Amino acid sequence: MNTPGRQRRWKQSPPGSHWGEFGDDDQLGRMNLVDKAKLMQGLAEVHEGRTFCLSLPLDHPGGAALNPRRLPAQRFATLRDGASAGAQGFCWSYSSEDETLTDVVCDDVLLMNTQYSTQWDSLAHMGSRFDADGDGVAEVVFYNGYRGGSDVRAAPQNPEPIADWARFPGPSADRLGIENLAEHGVQGRGVMVDLERHIGRCREAVGYERLMRVLDADRVEIEPGDMVCLHTGFADTLLAMKRQPDVKLLHQTGSGLDGRDGRLLNWIVDTRLSCLIADNPAVELVLPRLTTPAPLRRPKLPLHEHCLFKNGIHLGELWLLTPLALWLREHQRSRFLLTAPPLRLPGAAGSPATPIATV
Repeated sequence: MNTPGRQRRWKQSPPGSHWGEFGDDDQLGRMNLVDKAKLMQGLAEVHEGRTFCLSLPLDHPGGAALNPRRLPAQRFATLRDGASAGAQGFCWSYSSEDETLTDVVCDDVLLMNTQYSTQWDSLAHMGSRFDADGDGVAEVVFYNGYRGGSDVRAAPQNPEPIADWARFPGPSADRLGIENLAEHGVQGRGVMVDLERHIGRCREAVGYERLMRVLDADRVEIEPGDMVCLHTGFADTLLAMKRQPDVKLLHQTGSGLDGRDGRLLNWIVDTRLSCLIADNPAVELVLPRLTTPAPLRRPKLPLHEHCLFKNGIHLGELWLLTPLALWLREHQRSRFLLTAPPLRLPGAAGSPATPIATV
């Protein structure tokens, strides 16, 4: 909500944006549209009582070849009695405390990038250098004008290995963190757009015209608040590689949205969908930079900028959609109940997810 008497956080908003749509202090964006009525619509799509897990195993893709910035999950034994339990095994018995106790305990620690596998992007994941103050100087800002450096804080630069991470302050999204999505709840009506059915598993940047033909052919209707899933087959291909990703083959596999298509970007906003989800790594295809006589300032990921930064539309990536898409295709359906909470991890820019579809 807007606070009476408080100066607005920005003097100008980016072209094509909807800052303030749900109030100047909003941190949910279009997920505000997933309300009680939307949940009831999702529940109405359950006829068979069958569920589909839409998550890859958390140790996929495998390694760091697909994205060197994101390290795979590593598990360690929990510290015990002030020392690592690794040398003494993953499990231990309380009999060391009392020989009459029979309990045997297994406990472990997980270390991973929050966006390594099936995941949600928070609205703090992507900002931009934009002159929100109208003074001719671009500053780092995020959705609804939240500021880099204060609302979204980076970790200190430290090139040396950190032995004791607890001594160093980490990055923190004090605004727009993934906990906002978790606290709101992610449950409502999902809608499948089956790009693989019409395009196959070839690399194609899908623009507005191509997408409209797919929707018309499959009689898919998208209404305000729907959570839209794009099936390309990418995650299914990746899963078959058994944690040994063939990056060259993957870069030739699966379609994605064309973030440079202005009509497509307008359609995303005008449709009032609540979020965009895909089984590929970015929802959009990362396309080569355009060659122009004078380089223009532009985002590398225009759909990310348009959705996360300008319009508060969360993105889900690397979801395993193929089994559900094939079932929906067989039964001539496109809608289902989607339940997909992220971790309630304050300050995080993203989160692993284990989404469930119910049909």
